[in-house]
Amino acid sequence: MLHFKHSSIINAPVEIVWNFHERADILKLLTPPWQKIEIICRQGGLEVGAISEFRIWLGLIPIKWVAVHTACQKNRLFIDEQREGPMARWIHRHEFTEENGKTRLTDAIAFSLPGGWLSEILLGWWVRSQLEEMFRYRHEVTKRHCEGCSSL
Repeated sequence: MLHFKHSSIINAPVEIVWNFHERADILKLLTPPWQKIEIICRQGGLEVGAISEFRIWLGLIPIKWVAVHTACQKNRLFIDEQREGPMARWIHRHEFTEENGKTRLTDAIAFSLPGGWLSEILLGWWVRSQLEEMFRYRHEVTKRHCEGCSSL
C-alpha cells in the first residue's frame, strides 16, 4: 500500500468545517476544474453506508468509481473506500481535529495501484503528485467557504 497525506489549518470551528462537508453539492464544489470527473450520484451524506458514484477519465477512457462510507464520527472523521474503480485499493480517511478554536483538516489515503509493486514504483510518484494538487485545491476551497462563517 502507498500512502498520501495532506493537512491544513482552517480558521473556523470543527462544526463549521464538518457542516461544509455535509452539503449536498460538496462533491461538485471540491472537484478541481481541470479534472474531468462526472458525478453520477450521491446516496446519503457522510454516514456509514453512504455511496458516491463518479465517472472519471484516464485520457480518453471513462472509468466508473464507486466509493462507500465505512466509518463516521460526527465532527471527527469519516472514511470512504473504493468499491469499484481504477485503484486496486483505496481507503480515504477525512479527519477534523480542533486546535485552539480552529480545525486541522487532514486527508489521509492508503492506496494500491493495479499491477502491483511494479506499477507502484513506476506510477506511485505521479499519483501522489496528482493527489497533492487536488487536495491543495480542495483545502483552499474549504478555507474560502468556512473561514469567517458563523454557520453554513
